[in-house]
Amino acid sequence: MAKYLTKAKYNAEGMKGLLKDGGTSRQAAVTKAVKALGGKVEAFYFAYGEADAYVIVDLPDPNAALALTLTINATGVVTTEMVPLVTPKDVDEAVATTVKYRAPGA
Repeated sequence: MAKYLTKAKYNAEGMKGLLKDGGTSRQAAVTKAVKALGGKVEAFYFAYGEADAYVIVDLPDPNAALALTLTINATGVVTTEMVPLVTPKDVDEAVATTVKYRAPGA
């Protein structure tokens, strides 16, 4: 499974819903959606600052990640950014891969 960091930002209407329903309700809704896609929530934290929530999820493939992001963003009350997370081993494998590339103007 692929691991993603999801950054969520609520608009004013989303914040009103959060204040009404509470944080555990939002966590439960996200967990249910992720499980339905065949994934799992590893961590769920609210924050204040650039993002209102940070959620680390394991999802079976990029299509599941895209479907989750599109569905959440389509509500109009929260905007998410899904960041793929890579392991140190993934980086080692990428570094060992030869890429044939010519820089512009080279």
